[in-house]
Amino acid sequence: MASTPHAAPDTVSSPDPVLVVDFGAQYAQLIARRVREARVYSEVVPSTTPVAEMLARNPKAIILSGGPSSVYAEEAPGLDRALFEAGVPVFGMCYGFQLMAQVLGGTVDNTGAREYGRTPLKVSKAGSTLFEGTPLDQQVWMSHGDACSAAPEGFDVTASTDVVPVAAFENDELKLYGVQYHPEVLHSTHGQQVLEHFLYRGAGIAPDWTAGNIVEEQTEAIRAQVGTKRAICGLSGGVDSAVAAALVQRAIGDQLTCVYVDHGLMRKGETEQVEKDFVAATGVQLKVVDAEERFLSALAGVSDPEQKRKIIGREFIRVFEQAQAELVAEAGAEGEEVAFLVQGTLYPDVVESGGGTGTANIKSHHNVGGLPEDLEFELVEPLRQLFKDEVRMVGQELGLPEEIVQRQPFPGPGLGIRIVGEVTKDRLDLLREADAIAREELTAAGLDRDIWQCPVVLLADVRSVGVQGDGRTYGHPVVLRPVSSEDAMTADWSRLPYDVLAKISTRITNEVKDVNRVVLDVTSKPPGTIEWE
Repeated sequence: MASTPHAAPDTVSSPDPVLVVDFGAQYAQLIARRVREARVYSEVVPSTTPVAEMLARNPKAIILSGGPSSVYAEEAPGLDRALFEAGVPVFGMCYGFQLMAQVLGGTVDNTGAREYGRTPLKVSKAGSTLFEGTPLDQQVWMSHGDACSAAPEGFDVTASTDVVPVAAFENDELKLYGVQYHPEVLHSTHGQQVLEHFLYRGAGIAPDWTAGNIVEEQTEAIRAQVGTKRAICGLSGGVDSAVAAALVQRAIGDQLTCVYVDHGLMRKGETEQVEKDFVAATGVQLKVVDAEERFLSALAGVSDPEQKRKIIGREFIRVFEQAQAELVAEAGAEGEEVAFLVQGTLYPDVVESGGGTGTANIKSHHNVGGLPEDLEFELVEPLRQLFKDEVRMVGQELGLPEEIVQRQPFPGPGLGIRIVGEVTKDRLDLLREADAIAREELTAAGLDRDIWQCPVVLLADVRSVGVQGDGRTYGHPVVLRPVSSEDAMTADWSRLPYDVLAKISTRITNEVKDVNRVVLDVTSKPPGTIEWE
């Protein structure tokens, strides 16, 4: 039986990428997103990746990200000149721009020309590759203390600001381009257009990477990885696991059995929906395991959120191993080994669990940092490099119904991480009712597509005094956490209409026993995460 705790990188097939070289920028993943929005496949690699290794991946282009360092500082990350001499189109942004200038003989120094935030940019060559069709005067987002005062030989200076003489340069012959600012952020008003000009005009890349491409590539990769063996997939009721399961089923058919673990941490009606809607949409083989008692026993007395995540991740695997043994027994001696576990891991899960480039472990996702070390499956994670909106597109491509594809995200650990404090059946039942009311009213108001998700959180270890029915109460508060986001990497709280909030609050305090207060979380991410635990 396989004992690898994660899928090997070379099991995932992908087209020749645009590589985003991460120099420690907070926006490196956003750059990759913007490239994909231009229908071009991209991946992020650390700046420590040798140039030979980058070039061996046959990149269509390379983008150098920003970063917090000064290019002339002793410990600053550098770059081999060979990258610029390989004939691969390169686009430098911010630190990447300065690094390109320095390596190729330009001048970068600390002139005192600091620029942070929105900055007016003056385009001096309107017909250039990057700025064709954009205004001569535009707003861009700057974040730098050093400046390029002289471009490398052979480069045309194409833009400047009031304090920086070289804010952009281009060399069409060498296919090398750079800008001092951050075109990937929305505050740079024509940033996406400039990025697309690099991709389409500078690098000559066709915008043809689609959800259909993802399905074809991953179908081929899954078949190559699994072969004739069998796999099980843990369905959680969320869009990620549903799309992962549908994709793997497309690849290996009845070699896949989906396992839905009813761990008692699901929302109201969740189990019935999975059994009815998903099976009807895909025809997949589904095995339902009633494991509520097992999970609640394991979580008894535990309040620490990281410990809860790890316990839930561990128990998931133990249940899958039990299901695996049952499937093997049912197949008999002639049956193929159940060697693979399918998971709906997304790129934000990997990043938050410390698996991204230069990222800290913010919280262990049950399917990444929460997995036990003695895992006896090899993982199949066809969505691991995708963002949520890309997963939805893949789901649509696979023909999944809208009620599955457009579901708001729901964490694998379920309501267990939406209870601040110990998880008990009584507290879960209370939270289930409050959550159902919030979802009903948001749907009734037509707001499901306007928000990313709305976790409802029970502050189980907190009580407050209230008055209901002319009597004193001492009940729990629940928190509404409506957020808007593109990909869960960053998020802002959603400005819901007051009348909708009022109706949710009134219904919860009237209909849910032991809840006498509803509060609204108005924190963005960062500094807060979307889920409380």
